[in-house]
Amino acid sequence: MTTIIQPDARLLSAVPFLKPGGRCVDVGTDHAYLPIYLVHRGICSAALACDINQGPLQSAREHIAAAGLEGAIGTRLTDGLHGVEEFAPDDVMIFGMGGELIVKILDEAPWVRNPGIGLILQPMSRAAILRQYLVSHGFAILGEGLSRSGKIYQTVHAVYCGKNTAYNEEELLLGRWNIETNPPLFADFVRHERTVLEKVLQGKARSQTADTAEEQRMLQVLTQRLEKLES
Repeated sequence: MTTIIQPDARLLSAVPFLKPGGRCVDVGTDHAYLPIYLVHRGICSAALACDINQGPLQSAREHIAAAGLEGAIGTRLTDGLHGVEEFAPDDVMIFGMGGELIVKILDEAPWVRNPGIGLILQPMSRAAILRQYLVSHGFAILGEGLSRSGKIYQTVHAVYCGKNTAYNEEELLLGRWNIETNPPLFADFVRHERTVLEKVLQGKARSQTADTAEEQRMLQVLTQRLEKLES
């Protein structure tokens, strides 16, 4: 009997942004749980599961075979998106990496600067750096999602439009879409980000030479947003 493992909320946050019946690429696929689920459920017609390491990719192949989906899901041993263009994806998903690494992957794949390709990105850290890259390199952020799976994760949906957009510091930190729409997890997310930043400042306080100006400014932005959300 075929067993399809249900991805957690963090991975499923990609679903609302995918083109129905499209072709998707999953970068850093690990066990390929997400592409297997998407193809099995008919959300995507085909998928390419990519990873930089042979071990996870072999695991992905075994799971794909166990699901009987070898004809619809391919695998690729590659660094980022190198060699993936020939798959002609409708959507590219990059989850489980820091914002700076996602920027590097996108910057090394100029072919994603295509209005027909959606980017579904989940930065584990440095989300502000990712947003800054997107809005200053011709990408429009069309929406965002927040999901809870242990902690709260951010998912950013972007597409190339050829026009740059100016984001202020708060929008880079928290997402313009989140600020404007106030989704259910937003207050909890802002509260968590402020707590993390306070811990960073406490750590830096032990050093008399540490520069905390940036963290203090970010803390003020988060505190002001939280006050608005709680008022």
